[in-house]
Amino acid sequence: MSKTSFFKLTPTKIILGENKEVFSIFASKFIHFTDMIITEIQRLILQKWGEESILEINTSALQPYLVVNPAFLQPICAFLQADERFYFDYLTSISGVDYGEKENKMEVVYHLQSIVNEYFIVLKCVLNRPLLPEMPKVPSVAHIWRAAEWHERECYDLFGIYFEGNEDLRRILLPEDWEGHPLRKDYQAQEYYHGIKVKY
Repeated sequence: MSKTSFFKLTPTKIILGENKEVFSIFASKFIHFTDMIITEIQRLILQKWGEESILEINTSALQPYLVVNPAFLQPICAFLQADERFYFDYLTSISGVDYGEKENKMEVVYHLQSIVNEYFIVLKCVLNRPLLPEMPKVPSVAHIWRAAEWHERECYDLFGIYFEGNEDLRRILLPEDWEGHPLRKDYQAQEYYHGIKVKY
């Protein structure tokens, strides 16, 4: 699969802002190319791990994504990181999403980039939303991308998502004895922290 068959323009042209037509052509080619990459990735993953591994593909979103079965997250990420056809060597971010009690689900969102190939992909894991103190669980990918260790700690800290296998899973922004996880929909801030009034 060659980028040159899709890209006749470079991002530099966007930065220079030569004209709206250039931007429109580039954007349409970029979206088309991203769709083809993610579709090919889906095909290869299904070929290796079967239909249970990918729960959904969305190529119409602003950032096309695959919804991955959490049970297959680690081998899929290892494949995307190591396979020379893609080589997603850079984990840009891991984000948490809480949809609240009504939808009763949470998401972990992974933004991956191949610096060498200039590819981008988004993976999502959808998790059940248990009542605290029980936490939703997902496998850690810190052994694949070392940067994941801190990203996972942030999700744990702010959303109460437990990353199984992260050897240093502790709060990263809040003190260890803080009560609750502030970005959850059901978060209630404590009145005082060590004698300091929290709510203002």
